[in-house]
Amino acid sequence: MEQEQKKISALPNYDNCLVNLANSVLSKFGAKTIHDTLPMADELLASDYKNVVVLVLDAMGVSILEKHLDKEGFFRSHVVGSYDSVFPPTTVAATTSLMSGLYPNEHGWLGWDIYYPKLEKNVTVFRNIEQKTERQDAKPELGADGRSVWTKDSLDPDKPAADYHVGFRYTPYKNIVDAINEAGGRAYFSMPFMPPFPQDLEAILSRVKSLCDEPERKFIYAYWSEPDSTMHRTGTVSSETHEMVTSLEKRIEEFASDLKDTLLLITADHSHVDCDNICLLDHPEVTDCLVRLPSLEPRVMSFFVKVDKKADFPEIFTKNFGDGFLILTGDEAVSMDVFGIGEDREDLRGMLGDYVVFSTSPKAIFNTHIEAQEMPGGHAGLTAEERIIPLIAVKID
Repeated sequence: MEQEQKKISALPNYDNCLVNLANSVLSKFGAKTIHDTLPMADELLASDYKNVVVLVLDAMGVSILEKHLDKEGFFRSHVVGSYDSVFPPTTVAATTSLMSGLYPNEHGWLGWDIYYPKLEKNVTVFRNIEQKTERQDAKPELGADGRSVWTKDSLDPDKPAADYHVGFRYTPYKNIVDAINEAGGRAYFSMPFMPPFPQDLEAILSRVKSLCDEPERKFIYAYWSEPDSTMHRTGTVSSETHEMVTSLEKRIEEFASDLKDTLLLITADHSHVDCDNICLLDHPEVTDCLVRLPSLEPRVMSFFVKVDKKADFPEIFTKNFGDGFLILTGDEAVSMDVFGIGEDREDLRGMLGDYVVFSTSPKAIFNTHIEAQEMPGGHAGLTAEERIIPLIAVKID
């Protein structure tokens, strides 16, 4: 247990994380706070700028800045400090925490695939479809180099999770834009998933600029999916990633130069690491133990185990996948406040299954071969590199 406690100490500091930034924004604009604020953000927000903009660049963690950008460049020269994501450090959990001011154990958006006990199924919550599965008869094709190549034809067709949005029905939350507006302030979104649904970076920045030009004081939450998308496909140190990160820095610097009377806070939802991928389906001894495919993420997995296999599951898992993982029971994960220090949801324990397995190494376990093949970069594990993010502040008079 001592070794487990040492590994679990790699969790975020839940008094210095994205949840606290959200509460700083709520406090600044007169809305009810839910948890403590972030002191370094409070200091910046004490100035009375007409516009406060939080721009989230997905996965632009401290390690990514350091791998690709000069200290004297626009981003790193404006870093006021580093702080933590939440656990798991992944977009679903982290952006929901930033948009709600709640910890994952409170809002319930725990990962890419979430088990909903009332439905008894795993749901890819952002897309509102059932978890992706591989066709039972799927086989790889032979590539030009003689190696096996998996294609999208290996997957079962997407299936809607329900005729309503599962996440918003069973894990609803009030976002900070609505909370500020209800408190009498002015707040707006500029992101692909909220009206008016700007679908690329230029459209997102154009909307922010137009809103900033309006006379009233306001808060704007903006989000873009890079460099996360590029790093998932090519890794953290590829030429494609370098080009993406440097181009983002250049474009945001140009954007900031067009603003006036604005505090621009640039941050990330999490960071990113290079992974050694494994496909769960290649380990029938493990799959034979399971009631359903694991949920959450490839670097943190909830396992629902057959009754007669529960006692032996940790040993079977380690036999198949080796070291580099921390295995906790669902009860242990909850009691150790892995998913946050707020009040646990009533259904949290049921969402987590019998065991939660955390990657403490580069290893990631995917439920399908094509995902393991095509995603060399990842996040959501129990390492500092994945969780530490920057707070970049640009003060524009």
